[in-house]
Amino acid sequence: MALFDLPLEELRSYRPDIAVPADLVPFWEETLSGIPAAADTVEFALVENSLALIDSYDVTFTGFGGTRVKGWLKVPAGVQGPLPAVVEYVGYSGGRGLAHQGTLYAQAGYAHFIMDTRGQGAGGSAGDTPDDHPAAGQNSVSGRMTQGIMDPRDYYYRRVYADAVRAVDAAAAHPLVDAERIVVAGVSQGGGIAIAAAALSQRVTGAMPDVPFLQHFRRAATVTDSLPYAEIAAYLRRFRNREEAVFGTLSYFDGTALAALARVPALFSVALMDVTCPPSTVFASFNAWGHREKEIRVYPYNGHEGGQEFHELERLGWLAAHFGA
Repeated sequence: MALFDLPLEELRSYRPDIAVPADLVPFWEETLSGIPAAADTVEFALVENSLALIDSYDVTFTGFGGTRVKGWLKVPAGVQGPLPAVVEYVGYSGGRGLAHQGTLYAQAGYAHFIMDTRGQGAGGSAGDTPDDHPAAGQNSVSGRMTQGIMDPRDYYYRRVYADAVRAVDAAAAHPLVDAERIVVAGVSQGGGIAIAAAALSQRVTGAMPDVPFLQHFRRAATVTDSLPYAEIAAYLRRFRNREEAVFGTLSYFDGTALAALARVPALFSVALMDVTCPPSTVFASFNAWGHREKEIRVYPYNGHEGGQEFHELERLGWLAAHFGA
């Protein structure tokens, strides 16, 4: 894919005027106030993972609507702690995977919490958490982007973002986790969820969103015809009279609006040939980020795979500096 979005020099200053609901903060305060404190509901069970140097804990905590959400906590074997922690969210259609997978951060000496994404996990990596909310059965196109989209209170990502905040609380409840040093991270959908968690959680101290999804919805839905953003356009092709209602709902979940609420340092990444998460949507949120300490790594010739192993090294270096390791 050749370069298709704005030139890099324009991306670096791209600050679109997006619709921000007047009640954005009260909406999320009300949403989160209805969920029990994770420390009161979380369970950890040490499991066999066939690894000599990493311990894995099967985690269950209460998320939005009382759903019991799964996760993993992975730590260096035999560690005393408490350790700085990375709470990671996974990409679209993926789940938390298996106990032996995804151990990079634990290998680096951190506690690593991976949240299962409700209703996903049939593609990419396996998942274990159902989406048992009544709105999950409403009219929508295939995928998650339009489930409950006619009302922000019913929208799918209301449940996911709320789960993400409680996942941070759940991680903080384990004695091997330093509750004062928690960074959120993720790639694609995971990056978008990390932005939301950084904006909405009082515990988060840093964020690492990579090629984040769920940003600047109006532009994303019109500048690319790739999935998953194409689910929004497909819905509006059928329901031609619902455009304002659809984007009104999405405004409560737009990472560009939420990024402005974030008050922690961040390391972003973007790929300039990414048709899945167009670079202008990523820069919109990076430029809106509410903390002055922010960096972005640009991968000019990559698509949605982004920086991969090269960016893993960037993240590890940033974490060491952030945590003072």
